[in-house]
Amino acid sequence: MQHYDVAIVGGGPAGLTAAMTLSRSLRRVVVLEAPGPPRNDASHGMHGIVGLDGVSPAEYRRRAWADLAGYGMAELRETEVADVVPAAGGFDVVAGDGARVWARRVLLAPGMIDVHPEVEGFAECWGRTVIHCPFCMGWENRDRAWGVVTSDLEFARTAAAGFAAWSDNVVVFADGPMPAGEHGMEVVEGRIRRLHHADGDLRAVELEDGRAVVRQTLLWQPGQRPVPLVAGLVERLGLTVREDCYVKVDGCCRTSVPGLYAAGDLVMEEQSAAEAAASGSTAAFQIIEDTARPTAPAGGIGDSPPGG
Repeated sequence: MQHYDVAIVGGGPAGLTAAMTLSRSLRRVVVLEAPGPPRNDASHGMHGIVGLDGVSPAEYRRRAWADLAGYGMAELRETEVADVVPAAGGFDVVAGDGARVWARRVLLAPGMIDVHPEVEGFAECWGRTVIHCPFCMGWENRDRAWGVVTSDLEFARTAAAGFAAWSDNVVVFADGPMPAGEHGMEVVEGRIRRLHHADGDLRAVELEDGRAVVRQTLLWQPGQRPVPLVAGLVERLGLTVREDCYVKVDGCCRTSVPGLYAAGDLVMEEQSAAEAAASGSTAAFQIIEDTARPTAPAGGIGDSPPGG
């Protein structure tokens, strides 16, 4: 069994940023990333990270691993994680194929899965003219006719008042009754059944009653769920979960299980590459501090666990 200072579950901005911080601190790291496209695969470019603005998710990962290769401290394993089991002085991390590694600390950073609504045209527009975050894609959709899909009155008020920088033509689509007129908010009530588009470029929103509302961009935040294997892992480890289903961590990304940390979309609603990267950095700094304390479990870089 190979031994590492830290095992990172997930190879997105949170996991890779943590891997960089840890590598530069001479910690031996393994990043376990499930095969398949990442959550942001539909994005035409990542934004908010200075120096990398507009690069594709695939190019971001390629550059990240090119940078990590220069330190020689991080290893990528393209595999799902079946289990994380507390072991002497650390954790046994079990891959989907049954292979095991041991790590003194574990960082969970696998992200979330968006649950797309069963609306015709949604998938084709997703990540282009149907967006989940105005800070991520608002610039690309500026000066267009926007629609905001929500049943949350407070969010609708924020949209009507706060999105004017991107568009002065904002309509709120609400499944149920919602007061109109506040902050100039125009509300269209009714369930959406179809998005009319041209190769992903939104043209109109069709409701179940047949009405069609001309729109060019939709801000739509679909429901989310953890990666299935990770959801089971969170339950087996007994991690504390918040009422909104995100893993509960302290300000330093420590979970309720000593030695196990969480970062990125798994722990926060403010989901962007920049936010995820920041939390990955926070987690890495805390891991370094925790393992440097005199009371931390023994074992250095590449060492076997106590008694191993």
